[in-house]
Amino acid sequence: MIEITTELVSRLIREQFPEWSDLEIRPVEQSGHDNRTFHLGGEMTVRLPGGEEYVPQIEKEAKWLPFLAKHLSLPISSPIATGRPTAEYPFVWSVNRYLEGETANGENISDKRRFAGELAAFLKELQSLDTSGAPVAGKHNFFRGAHPGVYSGQVYEALEAHKSSLPTEKLRALWELAVSSKWKRPPVWVHGDVAPGNLLVKDGSLCGVIDFGIMGIGDPACDYAMAWTFFDKESRKDFLRELDCDTIDRARGWALWKALITCTDADEAVAENAGRTLHELVDEYDKIEERKKCNEHP
Repeated sequence: MIEITTELVSRLIREQFPEWSDLEIRPVEQSGHDNRTFHLGGEMTVRLPGGEEYVPQIEKEAKWLPFLAKHLSLPISSPIATGRPTAEYPFVWSVNRYLEGETANGENISDKRRFAGELAAFLKELQSLDTSGAPVAGKHNFFRGAHPGVYSGQVYEALEAHKSSLPTEKLRALWELAVSSKWKRPPVWVHGDVAPGNLLVKDGSLCGVIDFGIMGIGDPACDYAMAWTFFDKESRKDFLRELDCDTIDRARGWALWKALITCTDADEAVAENAGRTLHELVDEYDKIEERKKCNEHP
């Protein structure tokens, strides 16, 4: 992976956008894994792919974000210009409008249930937009919007690896429930990475959504994994309220996949959140089984 530094970004700006060469460049507080992001002055950001596999994200955002922005109530990432590859940095990159707000966390959200409702409303609005010509879920967006079964190999491998430390039979049952149904409606827009770091908050409420790099169209279940990775039991109900049971099962599968592949991550915060998510999923499995027994024996 290419080392992307403030000095590199400064040289790219000077060479390709000299009108902005006097603006301060500094890393954002929380940069993404796929791309590195830097402040450019007070009103713009620079976004650079960390590797060739992430280049389609920049290209998709340049093409589709202006269309999506016109039809969404909340502010979203807005490309201003596209930088060209150079000998020093061989990929396209982008300059975007800076959106105000803090990335979501447990402290700056005043009411999780209200926040869950706001996010659910945004996703419903996104899913209502025209998909003509839009990119179908696939390798370009790491299969967000595809059936979760595409990651069955990774899930079963992780279950085998953790069979001595996790209740893998329960987790296996949840995964098999997740992959037992399919999205049977026309494809809809998916953000692809609905996570606290891509949700902006102001005065306790959702005020913007960023990082649409792995957007595409397909099954929206992947956009609801945050129900288990972030929300608590009550706010989870508000977030999932309008979904059918099958879509909830597949969304739970996406949360399970992500938690299983990150529960031993080198980043302690990531591993800790994955562990918490697995606990939530096991707890939910137990409740599902209790409901089944009640239905069998009224």
